[in-house]
Amino acid sequence: MGVTINDIARICQVSRTTVIRALNNKGRISEETRQRILDTAENLGYRPDLLARGLVKGKSSYIGVVVYDVKNQYFSQMLNEIELQAQKRDYFVNISLHEKNQKREKELICRLVDYHVDGLILSPVNRGEDFAEFLRGLKTPVVIIGNKVADDIPYVGIDEEKAAYEAVEKILEKGYEQICFVCPPLAEWETGNIYTHEMRLSGVKRALDAHPEIELKTIGHFGYLEEAEKILKSGNKRTAFFCSGDVFALDIVKSLREQGLRAPEDYGIMGFDNIDFLEYLSPRLSTISNSVEMVAEKAVDHLFDLMEEKQIPNAEFVNHRMIDGETL
Repeated sequence: MGVTINDIARICQVSRTTVIRALNNKGRISEETRQRILDTAENLGYRPDLLARGLVKGKSSYIGVVVYDVKNQYFSQMLNEIELQAQKRDYFVNISLHEKNQKREKELICRLVDYHVDGLILSPVNRGEDFAEFLRGLKTPVVIIGNKVADDIPYVGIDEEKAAYEAVEKILEKGYEQICFVCPPLAEWETGNIYTHEMRLSGVKRALDAHPEIELKTIGHFGYLEEAEKILKSGNKRTAFFCSGDVFALDIVKSLREQGLRAPEDYGIMGFDNIDFLEYLSPRLSTISNSVEMVAEKAVDHLFDLMEEKQIPNAEFVNHRMIDGETL
């Protein structure tokens, strides 16, 4: 068992209250007594019981974060920024991964609430009014990143539809005659929350409404490598792939390189996310920066405002950026 405040009080022959005042640097106490108590605490290896202290104060100094996984660098970058922002507020972050399992996601959320986290940041896979009602009933502040749940549940992200629209405009500027939108998560439309990818598809379609001469093909499943190769080899139109995620684009580049095909000589390709390690690749992938660090920072800001019972907007969109690479 660790050293307690009562142990320090007994050794220093002072009251428990005096020890608390010294450790917290509050209250009226002589400098000599305060220093003696602090030296004793350090020598004995005293560590405060943060959970007990939090329960007394009515807060745990923890926030919970539930996301897909950390294999996707997008989430790694997000979590890193959340951790940095929480540290600035002297908070800890409890990270849990649902790996697109809807039941697991709800279990993790309930467990974090049971551990009295002061707030939650979620990148959800669940959707619909039942899930929205579940979140409303938690009585714990919640901010959503990524897949929006409901208009009245705070959300932070980029304007996904506008970003995709601008990406297609950029591709068309390069003179491509056919665009293939690669979005494997569309295969999960009936089973999970894919709001961000749906918005990107909407932006693609809206951009091409004014260009009926441009052929659009959509790959909405995880057999995209084989289909991308088939599309490229079966026609004579100048083709560009627009991928709803950098990892899909990089997979295609690798697969086509093995067939002797190169971007931008044989096809064009553009990603989405601007994950960190793109800067180390050649040719540099053209992509959209979804400003993940800024999104995470805003999400933390809004969560702490909610925890302090301040008013926040139901939705905030941060600016995305076009990254001109070398693959279009």
